[in-house]
This record gives sequence, C-alpha cells and structure tokens, in this order.
Amino acid sequence: MDLLLKDKVALVTGAGSQIGYGRGIALTLAEEGCDVVVADIDLAGAKKTAADVESRGRKALAVKVDVTKQAEVDAMVKKAIEKFGRIDVLVNNAGSSSQLRPFLEMTEEDWDYDIGVNLLGQMRVARAVLPHMVKRGYGRIVNTSGGQGIPNISIYGAAKAGVVMFTQALAREVASKGVVVNAVGPGLGRTGLVYRAPEAFLEGERQKSQLKRLCTPDDVAPVVAFLASERCSYMVGQLIQLSTY
Repeated sequence: MDLLLKDKVALVTGAGSQIGYGRGIALTLAEEGCDVVVADIDLAGAKKTAADVESRGRKALAVKVDVTKQAEVDAMVKKAIEKFGRIDVLVNNAGSSSQLRPFLEMTEEDWDYDIGVNLLGQMRVARAVLPHMVKRGYGRIVNTSGGQGIPNISIYGAAKAGVVMFTQALAREVASKGVVVNAVGPGLGRTGLVYRAPEAFLEGERQKSQLKRLCTPDDVAPVVAFLASERCSYMVGQLIQLSTY
C-alpha cells in the first residue's frame, strides 16, 4: 500500500543511535519517499543515519539538538525550514534515562532529567514545529510513549505515561487545524536505553513475550510510518501499543 509519503519532509528526533528505534524510523520514512531531518544529541550518530537516508535516494539533514533546551530545539526547526521549506511530519522519538537506579535511590536531579527529556522534550519540539504545520493546515505528529513500567527507570516510565495524556489533549486541540497527532508505544527492545539492563532481565522479558523475542526497530518503524502518513486520516489522539504480553 502506498502511504502517500513521497516528497514529504520528516523530522525524527533521537535518530542518531545506530541500534535505536529512531534510526529505523528515519530509514523507513526515507524508503517511503520522505526527506528526513535527523536530529540527535549525538551529531556523529545523526550524520551516520543521515548518510543512510541519502543512500536510499532521499535528502537528509543531520542536526545536533538537546531537547531539554528550547533554544536548541528552535534552532533545529529553523535549520529544517531553511533547508526544506517545511516540516510535514514530526516523530518525537528522543528519549533517555539518567541511569538504572531504584526509585528510592534517585535524586530530584534524576527526576528532572528523565521528565525533562522524555515528556518536556516532546512538548518543546511540538511547540516549535506546530506553528509551521498550523500555518500550512497540514501535519502529522507521532509521539513516542513507553511499553510498560520497567523497574529501576520508574520516572522514565512516568514521563512516558504523561506523553499519552499530552498526545490525547494536543490531538483534540489541533485536529481541526489539519494536524493529526497520535502516539506509538514500542515494546521492550535492546535499544540504547535497555541495552544496559542485565541479561537475566532481558531474558525474562523474552520469555514473557508470546513471540519469545524482544521488540526491534523493524517492528516499530512501519507503525510509525502509517501514523505519519496521509493514510492515517481518521485516527486522532490514539496510542498504538506494541506488545506481545
């Protein structure tokens, strides 16, 4: 099925990790015909992903951004608009956790970091991109939530739960302006966040799965591509949860 994404411009945050969902999303969107702004706090990683986008015949722009800093977010969007003239699709994928630590051992600085990146970061990027989408009367925003509450990253989980409510509220505000907002909740995968977890934990998660495996970027990216597409025309404020439990 043609997703009608050809020649759209997509901005994907957190797409620099070479084992993350963001890279898989960026490459899938490129394969569907999008030019891609690859944004990450790791510029070297963003450049690698951007090169892979270009190898698929699409244009790319690698941008360094810390989503906890509004000035950097605004500068990222400005660069994207200057190069491509517009942003049709925003995939709010950037995420991180301060460290694996039990809740009772976490500091308020840890709380601020996890909420600042995973919830407020998505809000900052949406705030920077939305005026351009609203002005044109068209846009797709896909926010990234989380699959479950994972021990030792409890504040990260709380922030990702907040993303769901933010998605629902924002979607109702901007749907009439031509901007469709939804969210995806990837399953647990061996990405940049979880790869640090003990192997025993990961194996336990595999065994809980009906498919006996962890989630991969190839599982997540097609779902995001659909939500980012014109084919997603009658779904507003929804969370697609990828889970095999």
